[in-house]
Amino acid sequence: MKALLMTACAALGLAITGTAAVSQDGGPKAGIAVLVEIQDAIGPATKEHFLAALEEAEAGGAALVLLALDTPGGLDAAMRDIIQGILNSRIPVVTYVSPSGARAASAGTYILYASHVAAMTPGTNLGAATPVSIGGPPSPDAPQEKDGDDAARAPQPGTAMERKAINDAVAYIRSLAELRGRNAEWAEAAVRSAESLSAQEALQRGVIDLIAEDVPDLLRQIDGRTLKAGGTEITLNTAGMVIEKFEPGWRIELLSVITNPLVAYGLLIIGLYGLMFEGYNPGAILPGVIGAICLLLGLYALQVLSVNYAGLALVGLGIAMMIGEVFVPSFGALGIGGLAAFVIGSIILMDTDAPGFGLSMGLVGGIATVAGMAMFGTMWLAVKARRKPVTTGAEQLVGAVAEATDAFTGKGRVRIFGEEWSAVSERPVAAGQRVRIDRVDGLNLRVSPEE
Repeated sequence: MKALLMTACAALGLAITGTAAVSQDGGPKAGIAVLVEIQDAIGPATKEHFLAALEEAEAGGAALVLLALDTPGGLDAAMRDIIQGILNSRIPVVTYVSPSGARAASAGTYILYASHVAAMTPGTNLGAATPVSIGGPPSPDAPQEKDGDDAARAPQPGTAMERKAINDAVAYIRSLAELRGRNAEWAEAAVRSAESLSAQEALQRGVIDLIAEDVPDLLRQIDGRTLKAGGTEITLNTAGMVIEKFEPGWRIELLSVITNPLVAYGLLIIGLYGLMFEGYNPGAILPGVIGAICLLLGLYALQVLSVNYAGLALVGLGIAMMIGEVFVPSFGALGIGGLAAFVIGSIILMDTDAPGFGLSMGLVGGIATVAGMAMFGTMWLAVKARRKPVTTGAEQLVGAVAEATDAFTGKGRVRIFGEEWSAVSERPVAAGQRVRIDRVDGLNLRVSPEE
């Protein structure tokens, strides 16, 4: 009887525990929050990292995803994929701009607006959401407004394409603001006029939901908050919640490295040079192997980045022309043209000005300088080699000075380069006299005695 009572109590305890793990409205299990950190520009690697964390959180039954954000912006395509993941998530996503001194600029502002809960640490800021490639200082005749809401409605200068991109970005961020019940007027000003706000100002103007000193303070403040995720009303139960940090796998780490524009550009250059050296030296193998691997990695990185393929073609053409200068007597035309094509192609290669994804002009200039020096150095060595006297064959003997081994008139013998040759002279030659070789007739040397 005692054993039966203990079994019943244990079953009741398990039932109570299981009931407590599920929210009253049938939401996901409480008690676990998956922490994802994005501390860099938004790109393919950060997108893959976040979406993988979101998928694991949903599969593991986590209560929410906590996104710790600090970004200067990034690529539009990657940002939209992250936002799409947030909007379609079955569990709430809390975006927290941290630590102090961090920012959610440009693409980060859109992500903050799309999140179920938007929070910031004191000393952080957000905004400046104008598309960078068409941003920059306003024209001198553009109206200047001090108030953000007025600036949002101010006429915008620029070409039709620029206005099209601006209006698309405005419509996108306003739709996110209306979905989450946040300040849509300031969101439009952030796009049109690159407005920015501090954490305190963002809270006062209804851009974010709260300010938290740290993660425990954040969890305490959102405890009991009701929101909608995946079409379901969910009440957050964050008291005593366990934080599990999601670490990126090796694939994401590799993607993060090779999608750095500087690394992708370097892989491309190494790959092209490696394959070309292998083509000019068949059987070397090592340049071909390294070139093929680097070229494939570089092309993969460029495929996920925003790339101008005309620039890519110019880079390849420029390298081919500079190498061709060594083998074709173009008097510098191929080399100079190839160097110009290489520089122009490198400048326009990355078809974006997104923060963190620009290509350093210093790197382009450095590689172009090294390539140019190598090309002109090779040309100089080739010209120098052509001017050297012939060191083998019959051509080596013409113009050289030999020594007569004995006196002769007509035919005799001379010594040159440690060898004895038959010689013919129209003038008498004394023993030991120096003679100059005029031409080579088979195995006979035509010589003239020197005075």
